[in-house]
Amino acid sequence: MTSGNSSALSSGSIDHWSNGATFAGTSGRFADVTNPATGAVTGRVALASRADADVVIAAAQAAAQDWGTTSLARRTQVLFAFRELLNSRREELAEIITSEHGKVHSDAVGEIARGQEVVEFACGISHLLKGGHSESVSTGVDVHSKRDPLGVVGIISPFNFPAMVPMWFFPIAIAAGNTVVLKPSEKDPSASLWLAALWKEAGLPDGVFNVLQGDKEAVDALLESPVVQSISFVGSTPIAKYVYENASKAGKRVQALGGAKNHMVVLPDADLDLAADSAVNAGYGSAGERCMAISVLVAVGSIGDELVARIADRTRNIVIGDGSTSATQGAPKEADMGPLVTKAHRDKVAGFIDSGQAAGAKVVIDGREAAARGDQDGFWLGPTLFDNVTPDMEIYREEIFGPVLSVVRVDTYDEAVALVNANPYGNGTAVFTNDGGAARRFEADVNVGMIGVNVPVPVPVAYYSFGGWKQSLLGDTHAHGAEGVHFFTRGKVVTSRWIDPHNRPQGGLELGFPQNV
Repeated sequence: MTSGNSSALSSGSIDHWSNGATFAGTSGRFADVTNPATGAVTGRVALASRADADVVIAAAQAAAQDWGTTSLARRTQVLFAFRELLNSRREELAEIITSEHGKVHSDAVGEIARGQEVVEFACGISHLLKGGHSESVSTGVDVHSKRDPLGVVGIISPFNFPAMVPMWFFPIAIAAGNTVVLKPSEKDPSASLWLAALWKEAGLPDGVFNVLQGDKEAVDALLESPVVQSISFVGSTPIAKYVYENASKAGKRVQALGGAKNHMVVLPDADLDLAADSAVNAGYGSAGERCMAISVLVAVGSIGDELVARIADRTRNIVIGDGSTSATQGAPKEADMGPLVTKAHRDKVAGFIDSGQAAGAKVVIDGREAAARGDQDGFWLGPTLFDNVTPDMEIYREEIFGPVLSVVRVDTYDEAVALVNANPYGNGTAVFTNDGGAARRFEADVNVGMIGVNVPVPVPVAYYSFGGWKQSLLGDTHAHGAEGVHFFTRGKVVTSRWIDPHNRPQGGLELGFPQNV
């Protein structure tokens, strides 16, 4: 995938974005970008050197002072303009996402819509940056608080949501007065450049939003730069730990969102049709390549056979194919699920299916045998359903990040909760029941950051915060919502005294502490 060729980039080059324009860089290192539905190489992305990173970070630093002191009114005007442009042209961005990630068009549009919620939330930043004021805390002394921007902030985003995940962070960061360096995944990097160009069209000053393409060298440059004040990261837990430890060591604020193993607990009184529909949508949507996917279904009591049968019936009807708009024209039905992002990842997920079968889990639906409606060289893997999975199996323990759903059977509610709480991850979980008391108890009993009640993918709306517990979050601050505003600002308290010229104190210097009188 990586080439040492230092020749000029082809017309398919995907460069950095610095100071309001594309920037080719000088590293001479590139990586292929492929269309997962065809396996074809569609472009080459530049991989930054430290020198390239320094150029991009310097552009953000040069813009930080002016943007940080720009009025809130002007900042929000730019946010509103960006919102309108994104609304009118989201189809363009969706096509880019589908062509490089592989998710079907409807998934790509849905991703953009969820990211847009954070843009709209950030449009109200003025209210959220209001400080407090206390008058006459002592004689002639007033105190007020304010929240200032950090300066230059770094965002390191994953391949699975090339638009939504960056939008969890950069609208709030920019609205709060910071400048941004975004390091997208090298697997699907073009969405970031499209967003950068849209910001410029919306009137954002050059240098406020920048894109640093690359691999570990680009990541390390952001983690170690004394200019970058904070890091926002989403990815696997091992990399989240690396980011957290190294960025913290460099004195930065860090919110590092890691991996997940999300459970969906179905109680005996649940609506089984709703539960089956939800399990299929949450397990196989976006080919399972999302941190909030349901990968474990816990069937409580005697409902296991019936529930597995209903899930299997629905899974057999899933259409796998090229999710681009052009590929579905004239077809009887748009594809429900696209390919996996790379061949290497497709093979890794297929290896987990091999492991589950070898460990004795029952293969109800085998995605390795699925026929796809698309190019034979695409990175295809169909939805897979396992039954009789046990906690000692690799397919239960590991985050697979693919269209694999494992059914675990337990006898009691307490056993189900114990499974959820024993897992090292604590990102999301769901319970399906018609008993309000059981749902209320579940909310209190599980040690997980985001909980759904008859909702399989409990991603919060933008004015609440996104983030898990345990090994799913390194750092104390979740994404977006009020926590996001606090992450991208720091508090300042000002104590002031203005002497009344008509009542100036007599007696010379006062060297003691002020008195609370």
